Amino acid sequence: MRTLVSLLLHGQKLLNGLASRLQSPLLLAVRLYWGWQFAQSGWGKLHRLDQVTEFFASLHIPLPHANAILVSNLEFFGGILLILGLASRLTGLILTGNMLVAYITADREALASVFSDPGKFYAADPYTFLFASVIVLIFGAGLFSIDALLDRRARTMKKRERSPWPTIAATQSATPQPIR
Repeated sequence: MRTLVSLLLHGQKLLNGLASRLQSPLLLAVRLYWGWQFAQSGWGKLHRLDQVTEFFASLHIPLPHANAILVSNLEFFGGILLILGLASRLTGLILTGNMLVAYITADREALASVFSDPGKFYAADPYTFLFASVIVLIFGAGLFSIDALLDRRARTMKKRERSPWPTIAATQSATPQPIR
């Protein structure tokens, strides 16, 4: 019995290690694919602002033209930021809010059926965009991102700042040199 338990624990440890190594590649795939989808959607809306404005007006969204411009730019630039992995959690938060508003305004019936008819909720257009945004919001961009690069750089700079003892170079430069 003891060997079976230790074998299971060892197997679980191996599986956890493998799964955690797959987190960043998965986040990269989500960011690249859905970032591209967001950017394309925003680009398409930017080039058909009249139609988007009419659609927003039909949904009784206040200031439909201003909101059409806002949403188009948000999706386009938010998609680019997702692809790059820059300001990913903030971008994920904003895009999540955007997709929730899309559910509330354009797919209210699908949103209301999240528990009674989940298939209708999953089939609605905003679902996969919302899901991808929430994943990035919760898990961040992963190791293959500008966010991770900036974080690593900030940590190395902070380590250099926190030297426990003055270095020789610091004490030598602090000593005044005689003028010749």
